[in-house]
Amino acid sequence: MRIGLFGGTFDPPHRAHLAASLLALKRLKLDRVWWLVTPGNPLKNTRNLAPLSERIAAARALTHHPRIDVTGLEAVIKTRYTYDTISWLRARCPGVRFVWIMGADNLRSFHRWQRWRGIANLVPIVVVDRLGPSLYAGASPAGQALRTFRLPEQAATTLPDRKAPAWAFLHGLKSPLSSTALRALRDEPSPAD
Repeated sequence: MRIGLFGGTFDPPHRAHLAASLLALKRLKLDRVWWLVTPGNPLKNTRNLAPLSERIAAARALTHHPRIDVTGLEAVIKTRYTYDTISWLRARCPGVRFVWIMGADNLRSFHRWQRWRGIANLVPIVVVDRLGPSLYAGASPAGQALRTFRLPEQAATTLPDRKAPAWAFLHGLKSPLSSTALRALRDEPSPAD
């Protein structure tokens, strides 16, 4: 099995999340993509975060795809950091070839993640194009530290079969959608307030 792991708060989930998953499914020839809806991102303010059950339900309503599974795994196994989640999955699914899926905006801040170098050594990574962040994501501290492990985009299909560290950039999505912007609209007081 070739499985893409797509983690995030998904608050709210949107069509660019789905498009990134579909792009990874197709270009990496994945069998499945698992959305790992996290209880909370340690690097973000989670004070106004929608409840986990609501975010999972919204993600499931959005995806409706036979090869995309939406989970609240991190809450179940009580992990807080991506490194711990991936380690847990690899220990329990030894025959599965996992690939971590992230947007270019996350590559930009990847060096701030707990044990980010460990994550890069656990699983190959695919970085999906984002409008704006894609322009400078490769110049980020993590992008520079991992530059020698970057594959040409046409070799992205081989990522699940590669030993980490290995990563590739997938171009073509360029969606302007952002959960941060959608939350700001959601939380904006109505004119009647």
